[in-house]
Amino acid sequence: MDKEVVRLENISVTYGTHTVLQDINLSVSEHDFLGIIGPNGGGKSTLLKVILGLIRPDSGVVTLFGGSPERNRSKIGYVPQYSTYDHSFPASVREVVMMGRYSRTGLLHNYNRTDRQAVDEVLQKVGMLDNAKSQIGQLSGGQQQRVLIARALASGPELLLLDEPTASVDATMQAEFYELLGHLKEILTIIMVSHDIGAVSVFVDKIACLNQRLFYHGSREITSEVLEATYKCPVQLIAHGDVPHRVLSKH
Repeated sequence: MDKEVVRLENISVTYGTHTVLQDINLSVSEHDFLGIIGPNGGGKSTLLKVILGLIRPDSGVVTLFGGSPERNRSKIGYVPQYSTYDHSFPASVREVVMMGRYSRTGLLHNYNRTDRQAVDEVLQKVGMLDNAKSQIGQLSGGQQQRVLIARALASGPELLLLDEPTASVDATMQAEFYELLGHLKEILTIIMVSHDIGAVSVFVDKIACLNQRLFYHGSREITSEVLEATYKCPVQLIAHGDVPHRVLSKH
């Protein structure tokens, strides 16, 4: 039986009078690749921050690697929502990825050969070693996301959290990007938030639908009833070639 990495039990989060997450229950096992979909404001980013321990739920229990998120946060690599780099930002790819070693180097950030070797290994893994000296702002959106994943991997995590990783990646780069995640799931557990319903349903192992409440049954099959309950509008399912497309009807 695979080891349980994340367990959420009856998690609820409110901001003032607004309920963001309500009665969330979820179990994620080692080497799962879980995609979480849902509308804007549905609580997806909040859920990732609950797992990270950055947001403390109003009720419920979060267990991460058998302990608390605060105790085991060092085992997580986190890639937040994409933000555009200033093209004049004077940092190389290697320097950005080296930031992922901060938790291991202490306050003075004195990097040694082990740190440099770890950075080169993750750059090789994401296919960006040849660009190690390039300025981060001069890269394409897809290349920048690879660098951010490399930074998240540099500390040697066991769980990778991705928040809308393909939001600013052009369509031609997305399949290659998901292929990379497919390789990474052999050594990591991955939880990815995304709006890309069609791509998620092809590449991930399991899907959860989230809109304040979580709809999840441990597979990547999504019924029209689940999508309608999540998005609060009628949904039509269409099969097209090898890739299933999901079309949301007008509200």
